[in-house]
Amino acid sequence: MGRGAAAGPPGLFPEAPRAGVPTLAWEARFREQGLDPVAGVDEVGRGCLAGPVVAAAVILPPGIELPGVRDSKTLPPGARRRLDAEIRSAALGVALGQAGPEEIDRMNILRASLLAMARAVEALRPRPRALLVDGNQGVPCALPQKTLVGGDGRSLSIAAASIVAKVHRDRLMEEWDRRFPCYNFAGHKGYATREHRAALRRHGPCPIHRRSFRGVAG
Repeated sequence: MGRGAAAGPPGLFPEAPRAGVPTLAWEARFREQGLDPVAGVDEVGRGCLAGPVVAAAVILPPGIELPGVRDSKTLPPGARRRLDAEIRSAALGVALGQAGPEEIDRMNILRASLLAMARAVEALRPRPRALLVDGNQGVPCALPQKTLVGGDGRSLSIAAASIVAKVHRDRLMEEWDRRFPCYNFAGHKGYATREHRAALRRHGPCPIHRRSFRGVAG
């Protein structure tokens, strides 16, 4: 759990729900303790060679059903965009945060990812009283929180956040593609594909590349 992150109250999560179709069971555990609203938090773009790391924080109303919402990595682009609109329409709150390539190079990708998540949480309205966070590192803030490895397959709020973050980041990379078309950012979104590495060898890095990542600077 990240520095400054607060764990949930002891005994809050006995017999924890297992991974599978994401549900609101984790959110209900916090609400039973009077911690409401609960936000799901996730980030995308950690492994990319270019572009920002983007995080989203999402608060869903109790009892909502969002068929099809699951880990964004398992969804095709069209489904993600459709679900992004549905999530934004149904959610009580949605916010985004990001850390750019210069911040990633300066502080490392883990710290930058936590910063992006903290920015998303700070921007969220209404303010959450507890967090469910994908992964094993808590958001650096004082809110009670539970980290969940594979959380986007376990918590509906985290799954929703993964979709919102992915759709937003993909749009950012499509905008950068218009400025730097030789890399095809619209296609690979900055990930370390064979095509992207070949473009780096031919053209060298551009301003949105992460110079601290292996294979970017030379």
